[in-house]
Amino acid sequence: MKNKPFNLRLGLILGTAILLIFIQAVGLLPQVTTPLETMEYSARDSLMRLRGDETPSSDIVIVAIDDFSFNYTGYRWPWPRSYLAEIVHQINAGGAKVVGVDIILFEPDEENGDEAFVSALGESTNAVNILQITERREEGFSTSTLSQPLSPYREVLDGIGITSFIRDEDAVVRSLQAFDEYNNLLYYNWAFETAKLYLGVDTPSDPTNNSVQFNNESVPLYGGQLIVNYAGPAETYLTYSAASVALGDVLEQNPDAFKDKIVLIGATTVTLQDIYPTPFSTQIPTSGVEIVANAIDTIINGKYISIAPPWMSMLIILGMALIAYLITLSKRPTVTITLLIVGMIGYFVTAFIIFVQQRYVLPVVMPEIMLFLGVVLPTLEQAVSQELEKRRIRNLFSRFISPEMVDQMVATQDLDSLNKRSNITILFSDIRGFTTLSEKMTPEGVVALLNPYLEAMSKVIYKHGGTVDKYEGDAIIAFFGEPVHYEDHALRALNASLDMRKALYEMREKWAKEGKPSQIEMGIGLNSGEVFVGLVGSEQRINYTVIGDNANLASRLQDLTKTYSWPILISESTYQAIKDDYDVEFADAVTVKGKTQAVNVYKVIGKKGAKDSEKVQEWKL
Repeated sequence: MKNKPFNLRLGLILGTAILLIFIQAVGLLPQVTTPLETMEYSARDSLMRLRGDETPSSDIVIVAIDDFSFNYTGYRWPWPRSYLAEIVHQINAGGAKVVGVDIILFEPDEENGDEAFVSALGESTNAVNILQITERREEGFSTSTLSQPLSPYREVLDGIGITSFIRDEDAVVRSLQAFDEYNNLLYYNWAFETAKLYLGVDTPSDPTNNSVQFNNESVPLYGGQLIVNYAGPAETYLTYSAASVALGDVLEQNPDAFKDKIVLIGATTVTLQDIYPTPFSTQIPTSGVEIVANAIDTIINGKYISIAPPWMSMLIILGMALIAYLITLSKRPTVTITLLIVGMIGYFVTAFIIFVQQRYVLPVVMPEIMLFLGVVLPTLEQAVSQELEKRRIRNLFSRFISPEMVDQMVATQDLDSLNKRSNITILFSDIRGFTTLSEKMTPEGVVALLNPYLEAMSKVIYKHGGTVDKYEGDAIIAFFGEPVHYEDHALRALNASLDMRKALYEMREKWAKEGKPSQIEMGIGLNSGEVFVGLVGSEQRINYTVIGDNANLASRLQDLTKTYSWPILISESTYQAIKDDYDVEFADAVTVKGKTQAVNVYKVIGKKGAKDSEKVQEWKL
């Protein structure tokens, strides 16, 4: 069989790797998110959920504009700012270090409460509010609008920042916009502004899409976005109801509830729709103010999440391709499947450990897909190729051996090992005087006589596990011991020889009744020894045959059956293999063609203990 000029296994693995790398590269284009990238988001979420909740910073407290407060106060939104001032007064009285207000202050209060709220914020140690930069695109033009707190608020606020969440394609908020620009002025997220005031450090600087400098370290950004390291799901951070704060209940119960802390005021009620799915849960959303709390916690404690760059992802994909190739070298399906499962689980566990210990996110989906497809596709291809090869071999060998033998051979043999040297027994048989007989018959008569004879003899050979090599006129060449090896191949061959004679007798009786020539005898020569056995021929015509001196000797023994007028002759090697089961008689030591030394020739008499009627008799034609 010819070797494949192209290693299809390697081609499938490299093709998969190239495809995944291409998808990775496409995902780098602006405004393009591939399905695999979305799956990678989910994998990152899984890492965070498996890590579990972390202890939130005790320095961050949320004052919630919640359903209880709405029900208690009876206010409709927006609340009177005079009431918001009461809340801030309580927070200031509690000694808060930074008060963050997640409420839009772009328009005057309808109930003239701005003065009280401005005064309350002015009394805060540090106060932060939000602004918005919106961009509109119309007819090829882009315009930006800056919406910020009213002037009285800007005069007392210590920090103002943007409040842009980034909702990925699956609507989950995993990051927030770190900075934005308007009229050549930079505005940072109010999470940075709050952290700056709390830590007492300088404003962030040197912002790029990949990083920003803050608190003497480089904060990793991704497309200008800060990945939020969530401490847990909704209501992870200590939260007080705004109504309870305004009433003074909170400070009454715990005077240190706000002392030296960051206190964030924001909506948590579903009514105001400032809630978002997060990596911890898409079913139970988290309020916007708590997402900011998570972001501030990330910043002040330096718990930044880093994501492996694209070039590293590509290297890991290539590494997985190499591992997949090594796994597919295994010839045992059980080992292949085990190594695949261990490899996939091992990589995920490694990625999880690195995430937990280093807060570094390795790509999960693409490497796992690479490993899975890199093993499964070549394995499937190999299985299909083997099945096609088995069908080809089955079709080929069904001409030589029985269907049962074909199935056994295909199930137990390596199809690449069919060509070999093997110790087997070769059988040559020939009809005595058939050439002379055929000259007296019509072609149709020859075919009508010969075909049933060959079919009957072949069935006997198949029955004893033999292989029909070829037919040469009325001669049959067969062998026993390949392609399915039997240690008792000589005994099988001799048993088949006797049964062939019985089958011939039955056919002679039938032919006699039909008025056909029936005085036909058969000579059989058997020899055991090592020969070459294998597939020989061209792509158009191929044969499974034997080649060697031992095959030639079997042919010579069959010729000698004429000389000794004995139906079955065997060689010394065959005699040694069957002598415990059969009675034989030494015929002669003969120098045959192709041999320089005489070979012992034996007449087969019959099975030990057989009746005289069952023993082989001399020809009497």
